[in-house]
Amino acid sequence: PLPGASIVLLGTSPPIGSVSDIDGNFRIEKIEVGRHSLQVSFLGYKMATIPNIYISSAKEVVLLVELEEKVFESQEVVITASVDKTKALNQMAVVSARTFSVDETSRFAGSFRDPARIVANFAGVTASGDQRNDIIIRGNSPLGVLWRVEGLDIPSPNHFTQQGANGGPISILNNNLITNSDFFTGAFPAEYGNALSGVFDIKLRNGNNEKHEFIGQLGMNGAELSAEGPLPVKQRGSYLLSYRYSTMQIFDKIGISFGTAGIPKYQDISYKFHVPTEKSGVFSLFGLGGISNIRIIGSEQEAIEKQAGLKENKNSNFGTDMIASGLSHTFYYDNNLFHKLIIGFSGQRRRVSVDSLPLNGDPPFISYIDSTQSGKSTISYYLNKKINSRHIVRLGAIADWYQLDLKEKYYDEILDTYISLRDFGGATSLFQSYINWRFKPNDYLLFTSGLHLQYFAYNQSSSLEPRIGLSWNFAPRKSLSLGYGHHSQMQQLETYFYESRDSLGNTLKTNEDLGFTYTHHIIASYDWAFLPNFRLKIETYYQSLYNVPVYGNASSSFSTLNLGAEYGLLPSLDSLDNKGTGINYGLELTLEKFFSNNYYFLLTGSLFDSKYKGSDGVLRNTVFNGNFVFNVLAGKEFVVKKVNIFSIDAKVTTSGGNRYTPIDMEASKLYGEEMLKDDLAYSQQFDTYFRADIRLGYKRNAKKVAHEWAFDIQNIFDTENVLLQLYDEETNKIEFAYQLGIFPVVLYRIEF
Repeated sequence: PLPGASIVLLGTSPPIGSVSDIDGNFRIEKIEVGRHSLQVSFLGYKMATIPNIYISSAKEVVLLVELEEKVFESQEVVITASVDKTKALNQMAVVSARTFSVDETSRFAGSFRDPARIVANFAGVTASGDQRNDIIIRGNSPLGVLWRVEGLDIPSPNHFTQQGANGGPISILNNNLITNSDFFTGAFPAEYGNALSGVFDIKLRNGNNEKHEFIGQLGMNGAELSAEGPLPVKQRGSYLLSYRYSTMQIFDKIGISFGTAGIPKYQDISYKFHVPTEKSGVFSLFGLGGISNIRIIGSEQEAIEKQAGLKENKNSNFGTDMIASGLSHTFYYDNNLFHKLIIGFSGQRRRVSVDSLPLNGDPPFISYIDSTQSGKSTISYYLNKKINSRHIVRLGAIADWYQLDLKEKYYDEILDTYISLRDFGGATSLFQSYINWRFKPNDYLLFTSGLHLQYFAYNQSSSLEPRIGLSWNFAPRKSLSLGYGHHSQMQQLETYFYESRDSLGNTLKTNEDLGFTYTHHIIASYDWAFLPNFRLKIETYYQSLYNVPVYGNASSSFSTLNLGAEYGLLPSLDSLDNKGTGINYGLELTLEKFFSNNYYFLLTGSLFDSKYKGSDGVLRNTVFNGNFVFNVLAGKEFVVKKVNIFSIDAKVTTSGGNRYTPIDMEASKLYGEEMLKDDLAYSQQFDTYFRADIRLGYKRNAKKVAHEWAFDIQNIFDTENVLLQLYDEETNKIEFAYQLGIFPVVLYRIEF
């Protein structure tokens, strides 16, 4: 903490300000409703300006302000800096990283206030589809993304996460609890491991430690109630809680389609308790969790459910549960040395069953069961040392202990018996350690380097990964940056325990010795803040992937690089070998006007190519190779009666259509099921994707209460974008499943 820091509210007459107390806390009262900017200064540190802080009539604003120490001081040189929105919060990040502000990005049209859908507007990122929030980073599988909340690595924080996926239709992460967080698209610092493409580093805000406040919210995403306020402890602790329950049954009654035959039902909770102490450091208890379920009636199914293998005589029950919780302890030995310890648990469960009704009149029976549970206990620790204003070193380690109960089987009608795909109960572990070094010789150069070590105990796989970054501010508001990262990721846990059978009927686990998949990622970046609140960024990259699992006993186009966005059952994962490769390269452009003077815009464009080789050695497009994506977003606020705000936001997205493998019609008719032309894998592409969204919002401030209404129309022109194709066994024809059509989303929110 910095006692005695000067805080001034800009643009007020007479000036309004405050000075931080011995614990670094400050308070400013009697501020007019609206947007304001705050300036913070302290001797020996760069001045910080925090713009566009929205003050409502019902809710206090709690800020965490961090100041950067000056590298040198001189009576002749004055160095000041505003909060740099173009950079990440993580001081070790140099390239392919940015902070996303909840206040700014919650207004993006079509985002559902979902972090994954928000970042899909950034350069290099593509949404896999309208129905789910899986994100494709630079042509990589969504499975390559790491999710981290408050320093704890967690499983997919989404409802209805399918087997082999990292996304879902509805996020469990609550936008009301998130504060400014980091998003990485490559060459990330050494503290992040077990990921190939990107990282979400989500931060949860602290609750108000002086006043009890509440938020009620009703919309397509559910009915929600949040509460926050001070804890009954001496050291100004706080709590923050939120609970949400699905309301989709209500909207189904009025005829709104969700792109599926069933009605999704779900509920979730998020929380954070923040307890600072006088001598023992700061303790935080945090977590999130959710349960979800949907029942799909075979006779009412949509085309997208047919892709999952459902027929009219089959009903499906699909449910998922997810939990993540942690206790953290941060202790400052002095102003230059601190540690953070996290003890946590996370897990997920998948509950799937398919009921079949025989056509001959026999009683119904269960033809498929997937009962998968995985839990993970985690201890994470790092020590951060600021040697001086030029050097910072961070050392850390993460230990994960997995507890697994994996069961999956199906009924074989020919053999008249159940065939097991997985039947494993046991434990294993993953260990990671790292060191980061940040060297800033002056205010124009920044060098970062690090090493990440990873070890998987189940089959003794290991990896040592260097990370390097360099940034040069060669002119005022202009910088060049270079970054390199060697990264690895273990396979999805279910892959190691896939069961197959030899000619004698013996059960085999042929994937137990699979090693990590690796990638080299090289990035160059040019950044120009050509005007206040304006920014131009150009970034180019090359990524080489190797040790990719492909079929080891057959010549095939299959590669795990193409997994992660299926809407049906996974392909056979029998007898895989680490012999596949892949390459991704591209060019990205960002032109951005940050929110100021009541408006903003964001233009992003990406040109890229994503290729791979399976066991047949043929260089092909990956399923994620859309080749291009462009986004245009803009919005403006209008002040009404001095204290209320009307806003309008719009978004247009266009991208290359989804890749697909042609269906072999003759073979499909012969065998009575969909057969693909493997030699032409992902050689075809659907028409260009296009979608336009618009959002209208109104905020009304009354005495001690604030209201917000929002009306979001997704795909306002009702454009038909093809998601996938499939073979209909009954008609012997090809059917198409489409992305969401015009889709209205309503929201009401009250703060008090």
